[in-house]
Amino acid sequence: MPFSFADPAAPSLPLILTDPGGAQALIGRLDLTARTWVQAAGFTGKLGQLCVLPGGDGRPSGAIFGTGDAASRARGRFHLARAASDLPSGAWRIEGDLTPAEAEEAALGWLLAGYRFDRYKSASAPKALLVPPAGVDAARILALAEAEALTRDLVNTPASDMGPEELERALVDLARQFGAETAVIRGEDLLAQGFPMIHAVGRASTRAPRLLDLRWGTKGPALTLVGKGVCFDTGGLNIKTGGSMSLMKKDMGGAANVMGLARMIMALDLPLRLRVLVPAVENVISGNALKPKDILTSRKGLTVEVNDTDAEGRLVLADALALADEEKPDLLISMATLTGAARVAVGPDLAPFYADDEALAAAILAGGSESADPVWRMPFWAPYEAVIEPEIADLDNAPGFGFAGSITAALFLRRFVTASPRYAHFDIYAWQPTAAPGRPKGGVGQGGRAILNALPRVLGL
Repeated sequence: MPFSFADPAAPSLPLILTDPGGAQALIGRLDLTARTWVQAAGFTGKLGQLCVLPGGDGRPSGAIFGTGDAASRARGRFHLARAASDLPSGAWRIEGDLTPAEAEEAALGWLLAGYRFDRYKSASAPKALLVPPAGVDAARILALAEAEALTRDLVNTPASDMGPEELERALVDLARQFGAETAVIRGEDLLAQGFPMIHAVGRASTRAPRLLDLRWGTKGPALTLVGKGVCFDTGGLNIKTGGSMSLMKKDMGGAANVMGLARMIMALDLPLRLRVLVPAVENVISGNALKPKDILTSRKGLTVEVNDTDAEGRLVLADALALADEEKPDLLISMATLTGAARVAVGPDLAPFYADDEALAAAILAGGSESADPVWRMPFWAPYEAVIEPEIADLDNAPGFGFAGSITAALFLRRFVTASPRYAHFDIYAWQPTAAPGRPKGGVGQGGRAILNALPRVLGL
């Protein structure tokens, strides 16, 4: 969806920021009419409070917004997005002291407050436009917002309209927009070209499984992104309950997130060689569905005992990671809505990630902090390696350990990355369960901006 800022040269109204400590002094500087109005509204500078100031002609002359104290601000992000949703139409400029990171967060949150998923139902967006704060790269912020909208749209679309073929079409459209190249391996060709686990997971569906491959850029370090594209997950023969299945349209959230990140990278024209791999499948039930206790031989040659057909994401990712690893990219990243254990550990708001490389982990953590994209490092805990090793195969896709489900899944994936010098895995949720400033209920990007900000440190861009 299109986003826009107000023209900095056009007339605009002030949106004055104040915390509780400065609210009374600010109110005292207002003219009598405005001061009386604000006092009657009970404005104190509490976080999220908004008071539109009356002008002499009956139209708004400005507004004041409460930024709260440090403790209240720490309990969320994109707070100024509340003002974007509630202010009258027109151009607004921020007046108040903001650090560069705060100014970027304010600008991005303002744009994201305008996101609406209107494919099936009309929805009006806020009409208040923001003048880009001083020092903010407006083009960059627009690129971030447009990438986030792409991710949200993909996740929000139901599986009836976002199966493997539609996900392929979305990737091809993205490639065309930025002059990238794509290749697709479909159906039985997956077996012929060495992707047996992608085929095994997706073969039960009438919508053929496929591996999507995008390449962009010819110079610079190599970055490969691998995203889980399970367009719907019934759990297979280990079928989910109705409640557990209700949100499984979002099981391609890893694919949606790497596509959003790829869009940022291409829109910003970063000097690197980008590859995006998406194994796109449906995990459904039919006579030829994958069965518990089947043993698969992966692209890498490792055998995998399938102890739960509902642990299918790591199977399709493993074949794609093996392919990615064959090129030994400078940085390899996988993103997936992989385990409920990650949600138990950190909830829906944090994006947990795994990385052995200390410099890479530090860069991702710093990138998340700088971009209002919270992440949390989890351990590749080597003592649990034995847990994923069954008696009759090299690996177990669903060990009956009962603990550390996200860690054991990450360890499983790491077995397929042996040549690339740096690897990180993100076990994301890709869903906003309740509306928050700048984030309506529904699909959401997680970890992409953190990675984007980390790339210059990691790849020397």
